[in-house]
Amino acid sequence: MIEEIIKDAEVRMGKSIDSLHTEFSKIRTGRAHPSLLDQIQVDYYGSATPINQVANVSIEDSRTLVVTPWEKDMVAKVEKAIMGSDLGLNPATAGTVIRIPMPPLTEERRRDLVKLVRHEAEQGRVAIRNIRRDANSDFKDLLKEKEISEDEERKAEENIQKLTDSYVAKIDKVLADKEAELMEV
Repeated sequence: MIEEIIKDAEVRMGKSIDSLHTEFSKIRTGRAHPSLLDQIQVDYYGSATPINQVANVSIEDSRTLVVTPWEKDMVAKVEKAIMGSDLGLNPATAGTVIRIPMPPLTEERRRDLVKLVRHEAEQGRVAIRNIRRDANSDFKDLLKEKEISEDEERKAEENIQKLTDSYVAKIDKVLADKEAELMEV
């Protein structure tokens, strides 16, 4: 019973970390990375389709992305979708290849991105704490139903707290890495 609750909490905490990694990958640094375009939707025969399903996104050099649509008539639509996104990118089309140079980040923009990253990390910590709260309430329910003793409940809460602390430390490490990456010129 207790082990199942702890395992479930650990799986959910792991998913929170994965979610944080996903959010951080969307926040761009000065470097080109194909995942920057993941959230862009392209009008593909009347339906919104992720860009990576209508084109090949690759890296040309550290500051340039290359998008190669699989169909010639999609070049203009892909370019329009990139320009219409909130990423502030200016694609340049050469035939069937779209090159996207990454503008260098200003100091002010870097600070704004660090604030955004810290906010995302705090959301991750809140999610971890909510998982801890849910697990602790499950332990209290088991205690009320007299399925476990008070000592077992206390021990389980200590274990869940250790698990919470370790996952919060992981979030802090991921945050520190992302901040360093953002502030690197």
